[in-house]
Amino acid sequence: MTSGFMKWLENRERSRLAAGGLALAVVLLLAFNIFANATFQSLRLDLTEGKLFTLSQGTLNVLRAIDEPIKVRLYYTKLLGERSPQHATYFERVRELLEQYADVSGGKLRLELLDPEPFTDAEDSAVAAGLQGAPLNNAGDLGYFGLAATNSTDDRAVIPFFTPERETFLEYDLTKVVYTLANPERKVVGVMSRVPIEGGATRPPFTPSPRWAVMDQINEFFEIQSLPNELREIPQDIDILMLVHPKGLNDYTLYAIDQFVLGGGRVLVFVDASADVEPTTRQQLGLPRHSEFNRILKTWGLQLTAGKFAGDLEAARRVNITVGGKMTVADYVAWLSLTPRNLDTGDVVTGDIRLLNLATAGILAKTDAPGTTVSPLAFTGLKSMAIGAEKILLQPDVVGMFRDFKPGGKPLMLAARVKGDVKTAFPDGPPKTDDKTGAPAKHLSQSEKPVNLIVIADVDMLHDRYWVDVRNIGGQRLLIPFANNADFVVNALDNLSGSEALIGLRGRADSRRPFHRVQAIRRDAERQFRTKEKALLVKLDDVSSNLQKLERRSGTGQDLILSAKDKAAIDGFRNEMIVVRKELRGVQRALRKDIDQLDAWLKFLNIAAIPLLLGIGTIILTVVSRIRRKGRAVVD
Repeated sequence: MTSGFMKWLENRERSRLAAGGLALAVVLLLAFNIFANATFQSLRLDLTEGKLFTLSQGTLNVLRAIDEPIKVRLYYTKLLGERSPQHATYFERVRELLEQYADVSGGKLRLELLDPEPFTDAEDSAVAAGLQGAPLNNAGDLGYFGLAATNSTDDRAVIPFFTPERETFLEYDLTKVVYTLANPERKVVGVMSRVPIEGGATRPPFTPSPRWAVMDQINEFFEIQSLPNELREIPQDIDILMLVHPKGLNDYTLYAIDQFVLGGGRVLVFVDASADVEPTTRQQLGLPRHSEFNRILKTWGLQLTAGKFAGDLEAARRVNITVGGKMTVADYVAWLSLTPRNLDTGDVVTGDIRLLNLATAGILAKTDAPGTTVSPLAFTGLKSMAIGAEKILLQPDVVGMFRDFKPGGKPLMLAARVKGDVKTAFPDGPPKTDDKTGAPAKHLSQSEKPVNLIVIADVDMLHDRYWVDVRNIGGQRLLIPFANNADFVVNALDNLSGSEALIGLRGRADSRRPFHRVQAIRRDAERQFRTKEKALLVKLDDVSSNLQKLERRSGTGQDLILSAKDKAAIDGFRNEMIVVRKELRGVQRALRKDIDQLDAWLKFLNIAAIPLLLGIGTIILTVVSRIRRKGRAVVD
């Protein structure tokens, strides 16, 4: 009796110790989590492909260089996330990235989260900030997902709406906002042009024309300074030099451009094998229609192919032409509409461009200039060829060019980014001059730091007719773009005007991970079954058509009483329709067979396989431990 009571006390004491130990473990776990969240909040282990959650060095430099506080308001309507899970996931991505920004900035960047529900002060604030709303319901309520940031001097930067399609450039967009507010002065773009981009007479009757709409778009973000086509030095206040159709430039002007680049200046160049927008008066003066800039381009690792234009069957634009006195529609292979498949979607300049219209674009070719890296930004497809200038300059035969087109099987470069170290195009020093007023203070023989330049082999793309409809409503110009030409120009200037941090930023990988295995299975299934499916659909259409003809005959009064032959035909067609539809359903099921099998295996692995393996492992460990205890008991 006594021994039994003692065993009961011992068991009870062990139970208390076990319970106390378990409670202590829970307390320690909670304490460790709180300590870890407070101490190691800034430490992260990024195991994602493409390092999605690791800030680039350029972003770190921008955030650490903030001098004055920047207030960032992130607007997000929760109801929008409930209606669109994609936006809910993207919001978490944006919020976490901004929290990282706030941590790295040392508190100089202050993040505020707002939920602009309908008819609230937060919604009024979002509207006042210029955010775009997305419809939530039929009542007209709007959901917001954007950002508004301000600095200490009330300068403002806005991202009207975060679209998941631009997720690859999320870090670039956010860092640009911070950099713009930390450096609020607008950059100066110096424009040197041989075409009347600022307005003026272009063709008879030589009536003045307004300046091109692209200049209005540039002026929204930059300060524009027009430069003469003859100068001895690029003004020191110019941040980016924009050259449009450079030709007929004297050696002093070319030398000034050369030294500007070598000294660290950023340049955006539009060259052309023949500019359609070239004023007639200048052509009559004997100036060539092609750009003359290869002397400089060759030192950058590029050259404009002489007397050749880029043609592309797949990117050709549909145009109206007159053939034999009649209006018709044809593909003009020298006018190109470039889509993302023709653009480097990994570069911030072209990453969000959906349509870029070019007209008789030239061809850029790489040279063997050492030290530079040439990266194509825009290019034709494989069904392209170089077209001789003689076929386009006088009276282009649109139908003939299309008929005689012979694809070369390789892409042609239409725009490129140049990076690296370049040498001067004037190795013997500056051009000789009789006066001393124009002599440069210093001659650079190579770039002082890596250059960043963008070259486009088309000038016509800047003209209004190729990208925008300009309407006059109430005395005001209204621009209705139908292509992203101006966006491309602004993107290029924006990227070139940024700090080294912004220039180094490129598109990241998308956080959404596609099921590559599922996609491969779907492609294989479609190749295997789509042909049969198409044949069945054609057969089904034929049977349905024949059946409808017979049924219409019976309903028109022509044959109120169907013959036995017609009735048998109708019954036969109906039975055949049932058989065909059954076969079609079988084919469509076959299209998903392998995917469903893969889905079943994944569900099994996630739901059952892992717990089963854990259970089996636990059983094995238990059995092994019991065998060991029995073995020790026998030895004792």
